[in-house]
Amino acid sequence: MSARDDILRRVRSALDGVAPVTDLPPAPRAPDRGDLVALFAERVEDYRAVVTRCAADEVAAVVADVLGAARAVVPPGLGIDVAGSVGDDGLTAAELDALDAVVTRAAVGIAETGTIVLDHRDDQGRRAITLVPDLHVCVVDAGQVVADVPDALAVLDPARPLTWISGPSATSDIELDRVEGVHGPRTLHVVLVG
Repeated sequence: MSARDDILRRVRSALDGVAPVTDLPPAPRAPDRGDLVALFAERVEDYRAVVTRCAADEVAAVVADVLGAARAVVPPGLGIDVAGSVGDDGLTAAELDALDAVVTRAAVGIAETGTIVLDHRDDQGRRAITLVPDLHVCVVDAGQVVADVPDALAVLDPARPLTWISGPSATSDIELDRVEGVHGPRTLHVVLVG
């Protein structure tokens, strides 16, 4: 008998008569962090992103201030009037690269990780528009902020394409020199409503 066979025989013997576990234990829950919206803003800023808090009636003005003279692409269902913007009607990568910014909404914000999740509905647009322009302005309603990843997964549709954003796109080389904007927008500006 080989050592492998001997080990397997012992495992089988030890498991003889043991019923398999069919109910998984619940995922550990994050401790109560108090104000989830404040924690979300703090964690987003930890990623070198900018957060501007405002009331619902101030969103258009805040977005206009953030954009300045930048030309932005907007998804068809954004619901915010963005002066000088370009609607996305299947813009090519080259056309997107010629634009300065993108303005979207979010599907959910995760307080524990400072992550924004897009599920690419009409108010968020297709994935390409959120990856090519250098500035991403993302509107997150306070009511969309959840405590942690399990809470986010509970409200997201797994059949939809999901983009998880934790700060501006960044990478580091072997000497740990940070380079931003390699795989997506160099700047993330979150407009937190409410």
